[in-house]
This record gives sequence, C-alpha cells and structure tokens, in this order.
Amino acid sequence: MRGYEEFVARVFDVLSPQTVLLLLIVLTGLVAALWYWFAAWVPRRLPRVKLPRIKLPRFRLPRFKLPRFTRPRFTLPRVKLPRLQRKKATRQPAVIPPPDDLEVTAAPRPGMSLADRLAAEGRYAEAIRERLRDTVRDLTRAGVITPQPGTTVVELTAAAAAHRPAVGAPLSGATEIFSEIWYGRRDASPGHDDRMRTLTAEVRDALGAPR
Repeated sequence: MRGYEEFVARVFDVLSPQTVLLLLIVLTGLVAALWYWFAAWVPRRLPRVKLPRIKLPRFRLPRFKLPRFTRPRFTLPRVKLPRLQRKKATRQPAVIPPPDDLEVTAAPRPGMSLADRLAAEGRYAEAIRERLRDTVRDLTRAGVITPQPGTTVVELTAAAAAHRPAVGAPLSGATEIFSEIWYGRRDASPGHDDRMRTLTAEVRDALGAPR
C-alpha cells in the first residue's frame, strides 16, 4: 500500500491533476472501444509454428509367398435324360365345320334331314354340327355371307349380322351352343339339340328359306 502511495505521489509531482484526469478519460475510452470491437482485433487462433518434418526411410521385410496346393476335383459326367413334356391344351377359336368332315354311315330316311337322323340315333353333338352346317349353307345361298376356309363362328356371326341384323341374335345363340359342345368338351344332350333346332329355324325364318 505504501508503494502505491509513493507511485501516485511521484506521478502527481510530474503531472498536474488535470493532465492525470485527461489521461484516465482517454484510457477509459480506449478500453471501451477495444471491448466493443472485441471480435475484430482478437485473432481467431494463435499462429502455428511449423517444424520441419524429418522423413525416415522405411524398411520393409520381403514377403515370402508359399505355393498353394489345390486338391484335384473329380467330377462325374452328367447324364441328361430326355424330358417328357406335356403339351398344354390351347383353346382355339371355333371354326366353321367343313362340309366333308362328317362320316355318313347310312343315307337319311326320306323326309328326314341328316341332323334329325343323327339326333334320333342319340348322336346329338353331330346333329348340332350338321344343323350349323345347314344354316351356313342357307346363309351362303342367300348371299349373306361368303365363308372362307378357317373362318371362325365369331366372324361368321359378325358378317351375317352386318348384312342381315335379324339373323344376328339366333345365329349367335346357335354358334354359342356349337362352340360349347365341340370346343368346350361338353356332352351334348337332347335339350341342346332342341335349342339348336329352334335357333336355326329362326335364322331360316329371317332369311325366308324353307325349314
């Protein structure tokens, strides 16, 4: 404490009180300015002193690779057996029956059509096919359709309905029965034959042809 008093007394001996007050004001303003702009003048990091790096040579020992011994593999020959592939049954569109694909065992009775004789013998599927064949003949004679080899019943119905709309509905029902029996692998019954006879008769009535 005494040393501080002696230091202050020496300062006042050299400087006047007004000068000391002015210096204190200036010092206070300088400290305030430095505090206000603190982040601007303070360095973000201290300077780094880079020392020279001394690289020592690396000594590597030689690597010794041992030979690999592989065991011999014995493989038996493969014997390929023939595969038995089953052919998938693909459903094809119903085609108009050609006129010569039905074997006639006997001539029809006088006054009875071949379709009626087949139905009387219980061969309803063949009777249905013969009734459709007769209907196709009537449509061809009337000039409604011109069937070509390979024509499907769907194409037949569409062509006939385009020229004679009146035959569209009964002919569509008749071809549906034919496709169901012959391509749907369904057993024909007397009911199917009776329905086929009725539909083909309606087609002939629309054409004006005799039954």
